[in-house]
Amino acid sequence: MNLAEATTGTSVRIDSVGESKLKNRLMTMGLIPGTRVEILRSAPMGDPIAIRLRSYNLAMRKDDALQIQVSQIN
Repeated sequence: MNLAEATTGTSVRIDSVGESKLKNRLMTMGLIPGTRVEILRSAPMGDPIAIRLRSYNLAMRKDDALQIQVSQIN
């Protein structure tokens, strides 16, 4: 599944970051494979979404979140 499909309140692990224009920028901000991410909330219309990773919160567009493949943490 991708990051945009993850539900609020769940934790996921990043599997890969797609080939988007922002790939290098996202990876610089810590979105690298193996990183644990918690889905905090989404805006009323679903865009943007807020996530927590490492020691900070990040808001990102849904279009960018669609490029990030994740897996559910049990």
